[in-house]
This record gives sequence, structure tokens and C-alpha cells, in this order.
Amino acid sequence: MFALTDGMHYYLCQHYVDMRKGMTGLYRLVKSDMSLSPVSGDVFVFFSRKRDMVKILRWDTDGFILYQKRLEEGTFEVPRSNPDTGSYELSWNFSFDNAGRLAPVCQMQETVPIEVTF
Repeated sequence: MFALTDGMHYYLCQHYVDMRKGMTGLYRLVKSDMSLSPVSGDVFVFFSRKRDMVKILRWDTDGFILYQKRLEEGTFEVPRSNPDTGSYELSWNFSFDNAGRLAPVCQMQETVPIEVTF
């Protein structure tokens, strides 16, 4: 079962990413640009320059899972830092249907800590 939960650690890439990158390219970005271990089980979030696409990479015990969502209209609101908590606030959530496709879910306001590297 593939799942993203609030018990996972989420890390936001601090620059926009070329969405032609697949698992290997994003793996390299996590190691080189974010200086983190891609096989830690943590969740890595990448946005496109136009903010109409997001990719999420996660190691799942025996291989990578790559989630992707492209909006037909509008843009994603990139998470903003909350100076009081030092965390980023995410106002969106992802869910998958039985066929493994991204399915829209109700909007919810949730604070998820995301590591910031400068």
C-alpha cells in the first residue's frame, strides 16, 4: 500500500526543478542539493517553475515511489514558512485511488515540518 502520512518527515527542495527528471534525477538532487539520504524513507517534494506540477519521491523498503500531479488549471501554492514554528504550512494533501492514480481530496490546513537547507 502506498501512503503519505503526517507521521513522515517531508523535505521541500528549495529551488524549482525540471520536471523531466525521473526517479534517478530526483535521487541525485536529494543527495547533492539537499545533502540528505534518498533511501531514508523520508518524503521529498519538488515543484516545477510554473508551479503547475509537483513530484514527490519516497523510498519504500525495496524501491522508490514517485508521485506526480499536474494541474490542468491554476497553480500550486508553494508552502510558506511559519516564523513562529520554523515549519512550512501545507494547505494541500494527496490521496491515491485503487488504481494508484492521484485523486483530489478535501482541502485541509496542516502544519508539516519541512527541513530547510540554505
